[in-house]
Amino acid sequence: MHAIYEKDLDLNLLRVFVVVAEAGSVTEAANRLYLTQPAVSAALRRLASTVGAPLFVRAGRGLALTTRGQRLFTSARPHLQALVEATVSPSAFDAKTSERTVRMGLSDMSETWLLPPLLRVLAEEAPRMRLIVIPVQFRTIAEALGSSAVDFAVTVADELPADTRRLSLFTAGMVCLFDPRHARFGKRLTRERYLEHEHVIVSYNGDLRGIVEDMLGVQRRVRVSVPTFHSIGALVEGSALLATVPGVVAREITSQRPSLRTTTPPLALGSAPMELLWRTIVDDDEAIRFMRDQVIRVVKTVQGSEGSSRAATDG
Repeated sequence: MHAIYEKDLDLNLLRVFVVVAEAGSVTEAANRLYLTQPAVSAALRRLASTVGAPLFVRAGRGLALTTRGQRLFTSARPHLQALVEATVSPSAFDAKTSERTVRMGLSDMSETWLLPPLLRVLAEEAPRMRLIVIPVQFRTIAEALGSSAVDFAVTVADELPADTRRLSLFTAGMVCLFDPRHARFGKRLTRERYLEHEHVIVSYNGDLRGIVEDMLGVQRRVRVSVPTFHSIGALVEGSALLATVPGVVAREITSQRPSLRTTTPPLALGSAPMELLWRTIVDDDEAIRFMRDQVIRVVKTVQGSEGSSRAATDG
């Protein structure tokens, strides 16, 4: 590439050359290019000097390509056409035929409820597109987006760079998950009973601090700390352990383990929005936008069905 740059070739000269070759006349080419005839002639002289050989010869009242000129025309024309088309006519995205691979950052709490229905949608709408899922969480999402390790993400996040787009999908409140056959709280789970009980927590730092310790500055009796939510259901079922998890995680776990129950935490843990995140630099990428739209579609469907299920239960 350095050798190409050292030639100091003005690519506009190739554009003038191709138009003159097509027109067979400097006058006609000047009209098409909205240039003067002297400007076109000067461009041809500069290009011939760079090439080191004449590119045209007189043929009657017009111009004809030399052998060297014909070789250059044959090589340059399709490339110039492709460049023009790439500049003024961006390729249309067709989900049905696209073979794009998109990288999605996903928090572990969302894998089980989001990925299966998303893949079913993609099987229908974009059967040849592929998805790479990268684990992210609120401490790693900024770096993952900033380094373009992911094209977009679904997770809970704190402060992010100014060029990050954020769309709230739903609010993730916290619940306590337990096995009523083994965990005993009495009539009501009080703050005192909660703190005295043994817990399983999720810690992304690999320590004994979870959301309660970080938010409220109190320490629970932690029996085991795990790095993701994947094993929470198996650990709680059949044990007296208590797990404080997002409601969306608990709903997925209890759908697979109906013997488990949930109750409201006796602490003010608040809630955080689950967000769809991407950088402004991919706003115009139709494949990534398509994938984001499918995530929104799935979330609306899942949240709608959960709302209907809760309403039916309440009724």
